[in-house]
Amino acid sequence: MTEQSDLSVRELADVPAVEVISRAAVMLMSSAAEKLGLADPDPENSPRRDLDEARRVITALAGLVTSSVEYLGPHAGPIRDGLQSLQRAFREASAHPDEPGKGPGEKYTGPVY
Repeated sequence: MTEQSDLSVRELADVPAVEVISRAAVMLMSSAAEKLGLADPDPENSPRRDLDEARRVITALAGLVTSSVEYLGPHAGPIRDGLQSLQRAFREASAHPDEPGKGPGEKYTGPVY
């Protein structure tokens, strides 16, 4: 290992777990929003819209949030709210919406209406 990579490892080791989990959740939320086209003025015609990819990212986010909620403390509520907003946005964007409980990540979070 180089001195630079040793420094990076030490710095990451000093970051509290809740911060690592929160950063990962925010990255997944941002990715899902991009893949839903929400960053564009007209999401329905966004060249970045990819619902298959969005489903995968939202499901990964749901797994992360569900498995780590007990560690998130005051961050849990806003992260869960963000996840549910993305799940609803996915349902609205789908030409043939999944049944409640069958949408992305809902096997972890339960049905989102």
